Amino acid sequence: MKKMQTRRELLLAEMDAVVPWGRILALIAPHYPKPGPSQVPPLPQETRLTVIAKTVGEAPPDATHWSRSTMAGAVGISPPSVGRIWAEAGPKPHMVRRFKVSNDPMSEEKVPEIVGLYLDPPERAVVLCVVEKFQIRAFDHTQPGLPLKQGRAATMTHDYKRHGTTMLFAAPDVKSGIVIGDCMPRHRAREFLTFLRHIDRALRKPRDIRLLLDNCATHKSSEVMAWLEKHPHFKLHFTPTSASWMNLVERFSAMITTRRIRRASYSSVDDMETGICNCLLQHNARQRPFVWTKSAEDILTPERRAPNALDEIRRNR
Repeated sequence: MKKMQTRRELLLAEMDAVVPWGRILALIAPHYPKPGPSQVPPLPQETRLTVIAKTVGEAPPDATHWSRSTMAGAVGISPPSVGRIWAEAGPKPHMVRRFKVSNDPMSEEKVPEIVGLYLDPPERAVVLCVVEKFQIRAFDHTQPGLPLKQGRAATMTHDYKRHGTTMLFAAPDVKSGIVIGDCMPRHRAREFLTFLRHIDRALRKPRDIRLLLDNCATHKSSEVMAWLEKHPHFKLHFTPTSASWMNLVERFSAMITTRRIRRASYSSVDDMETGICNCLLQHNARQRPFVWTKSAEDILTPERRAPNALDEIRRNR
């Protein structure tokens, strides 16, 4: 029984029939390196083009992407030669960049609004980026690790004891970099209101307070909305759905995870909260804000192209 060809296989066969490979090779030939008297002859141009075409146009039969050894076996050259071709041409089949397209219908309006708060904030207004870091676990490793020394990395056991969890509420100021933060046991509208009151007390001068948040349900509960009506100087700005990366506080969240949480060992939740608070104090002493650089158009342009590109890929499958 004859096997049916996929759309990709039909497309590649049509390309082989339509693309003028001979003329392409003739154009490349004058610029191709010529071997000297003591040099090893370079790979034929056809071999290089075959490697590049197979890399970007098809996958190996037993894997999702090419490696140097699998490509070398398919083409009949050495793995180092494949590596040199890839280095010169630029494809990186071992790498994948992840993405997420927002399905928020208000994305076109929200993106310029948020970027404007970063690049051109309103006068006499404080812009705070709010994050709730969920379920920070107090781990205590079962054995002490070996310290760092010359020629050897520090070590830690893969098993641990759990001593409970905490929640970090943090709100860095976009302009100064100072972080207003607090640890709480749970993540509910009640705790979020407590943090809003904490912000209100910390910023004593009467001024507008702009909060950038994600679309968590606790931010839109009836209790929070009722409190905001009594405090009109608080104004909330929400990132587009599936675009929480636009909240500048995500960079601070990653920083505190790397510096204070991931490789630490804590004997209790109180011990961990003390370490987090010390990290906040040291960060505020430096007062180094994170700086946003992308314009709204830089973000929206690829977002507008994405649906058409994805539809084209689906049609060619």
